[in-house]
Amino acid sequence: MLLLAKVGLGIGAGMLMMTAYTFREGVIRVDVDEMQANGSHVHVWAPAALVPMAMHFVPSHQLEHAGRAVEFMPAVHAVAKELAKYPEATLVEVQDGEEHVLVRTHDGSLMIDVDSPEEHVHVKCPLATIDDVAHELESHFPRA
Repeated sequence: MLLLAKVGLGIGAGMLMMTAYTFREGVIRVDVDEMQANGSHVHVWAPAALVPMAMHFVPSHQLEHAGRAVEFMPAVHAVAKELAKYPEATLVEVQDGEEHVLVRTHDGSLMIDVDSPEEHVHVKCPLATIDDVAHELESHFPRA
């Protein structure tokens, strides 16, 4: 019985460590709500650390489309590093009638919020994940 308890404790501790490692960079969140009858409501939350890891499993022919953007990856690195210095900053805010768009940083994440009478869209992505994805694309498509 004591051996079974030790095994259970080991498995539980291992799962706790894997969960902490997976969520260390935060969560990517995408929420889309259509504000009409029978409108769609899509809410996706994913550990941000999984995105760069998952890129290793994307077929090369699918990544070729992203290869065209590799020349902009140094700018993406610079922007991600600089935005990390401003944990609470409003980058863009536009109000046009009942439509409102807000792009900001919050606690190390880039947040995009779009609110209109027809739909609400909220996207949150950690800046570290944006930088990691840029690194992965650069390593997949080295510049000449």
